[in-house]
Amino acid sequence: MNPFLPMTRQDMENRGWDELDFIFVSGDAYVDHPSFGPAIICRLLEKHGYKVGIIAQPDWRGEEDFRRLGRPRLAFLVSSGNMDSLLNKFTAAKKTRHEDAYSPGGKSGCRPERAVIVYTNKLREIWPGVPVIIGGIEASLRRFAHYDYWTNRVRRSVLMDSQADLLVYGMGEKQILEIASDLHQGVAVENIQDVAGTCYRVPDFDYVYDYVKLPDFETVAVDKKAFADAFADIYLEQDAIRGKKLVQRNGEACVVQNPPAMPLTEEEMDEIYDLPYQRTYHPMYEKAGGVPAIKEVKFSLVSQRGCFGGCNFCAIVSHQGRIIQRRSHASILREAKLLTELPDFKGYIHDVGGPTANFRRPSCDEQLQRGTCRGKECLSPTPCKNIVADHSDYLSLLRELRKLPKVKKVFIRSGIRFDYLMLVKDSFLEELCKYHISGQLKIAPEHISDRVTRLMGKSNKEVYRKFVQRFKAMNERLGKKQYLVPYFMSSHPGARLEDAIELAEFIRDLGYRPEQVQDFIPTPGTLSTAMYYSGIHPLTGEAVYTAKNPQEKRMQRALMQYWIPGNRPLVREALRLAHRTDLIGFDKKCLVHPEKTAGQEKNKPRKRR
Repeated sequence: MNPFLPMTRQDMENRGWDELDFIFVSGDAYVDHPSFGPAIICRLLEKHGYKVGIIAQPDWRGEEDFRRLGRPRLAFLVSSGNMDSLLNKFTAAKKTRHEDAYSPGGKSGCRPERAVIVYTNKLREIWPGVPVIIGGIEASLRRFAHYDYWTNRVRRSVLMDSQADLLVYGMGEKQILEIASDLHQGVAVENIQDVAGTCYRVPDFDYVYDYVKLPDFETVAVDKKAFADAFADIYLEQDAIRGKKLVQRNGEACVVQNPPAMPLTEEEMDEIYDLPYQRTYHPMYEKAGGVPAIKEVKFSLVSQRGCFGGCNFCAIVSHQGRIIQRRSHASILREAKLLTELPDFKGYIHDVGGPTANFRRPSCDEQLQRGTCRGKECLSPTPCKNIVADHSDYLSLLRELRKLPKVKKVFIRSGIRFDYLMLVKDSFLEELCKYHISGQLKIAPEHISDRVTRLMGKSNKEVYRKFVQRFKAMNERLGKKQYLVPYFMSSHPGARLEDAIELAEFIRDLGYRPEQVQDFIPTPGTLSTAMYYSGIHPLTGEAVYTAKNPQEKRMQRALMQYWIPGNRPLVREALRLAHRTDLIGFDKKCLVHPEKTAGQEKNKPRKRR
């Protein structure tokens, strides 16, 4: 029997199945690994007794692929995959990417733009009357009227444009089991309206009670203040314990969002990650060279979900929530032992973490009873007085993993929040430097201007500076030569040329030369995107400047890598516009030399042979 889930009629026949209960249509190639959302949902349904098949990256220009597995008994499930299909296709400069890590051989163009809408509309044409449920990151973050960077306009809810029956937002495991149970018991899909973590449509507000009314799509599409107000309500009610039902009119119907699903318990997390994954891509992709995305996660361990870090440009809060959900040590150790038995395991576990590796517990003890604080962040701009900074459980887990037979090294490659690390004096930094990095530690200060870091939801430069000193001192004490690799972001809302120059000077003084600089991309569902579009901070009402002119964005980016020859003309232009020509010259504090004149080039002395 094929251990992978069915992808063809032959696969179904091999299992003795004439019909499937659910068919999952995915924009990604089929990788049966717990780092891939479609695999988790399908394996979980399978464990609970449902027959599930997968249609991966169907050709949306025809019907054959959508007919391949026949008509499902209960529903089609649709997702764009692990990434938003537009972010997957386009760069910050709206140029087409040449590779897609989630497609066979890294080939681009295997999924349509707005995959959730395209796939669902196709299913509606071919299989009228069959329930269609959308989910995953693309559907989750586009559940209400949202700003779409790629068309530079506000679009209505993806639930309306796709005409799906239900939208699952968040990670989806609790929701899909409850929906599956209702459908199996004969409940009509239009009557499934009480599942936490879902959105559905109703004709009017009269069909809903006890809710927060959001400004409608037609208003937020033209009124930026109304857009910011709507986002504030969505953001502030994003909590499973205290969150309220939200309703927004989108054209001919209203979109209703139930409060988020409750955080997973440790037992539920264990169940999900103990499922019988094959831990690789389907063999059908072997000829194309496999699916590149598996390389980063094949020997990595997910230890928790959620993040209270509060980065405003990140969608984790809107998708996984702020409350940390963790697996047990026993479950993680079982998976680690599985990894050591894989034929290509070389002794290295590449990562143990989640959105933020060193968050293994809720930020405070009251979150599981009261929910997260409404309108307050745990770490930014300064740490909450009630935060419980504690690495003890994570340290214990890492020590157990290091002792496993066949394990040579356990790395930590997912994000480390250094501001959280600085709140406690324990042995974490020492053990991190001693055992869990190899030469370089990647961290993400993102910026150092106080104005920008506040709008980003990040800690200020003094916290970063102190961490750099502490990291350096620790490695000197251990006799190790290890370095920090900082990530910085250009053109985030609030960042002006003077902020980019301040960052360039900071980089110069610390002797760093960042290899990568990320341009801010306004993706749906984030606080930073709301600031970018509206020019307003939704939670404070303050006006926020954003660099949107392509030339200014190029200058901000160039300043962060001022030493690259190709960037020098842009750096000079930026310094002149900001009246900082003191940084053009030959002094060691200068960022660039003056440009050479034609006369200087002509009179340049020749080298003797």
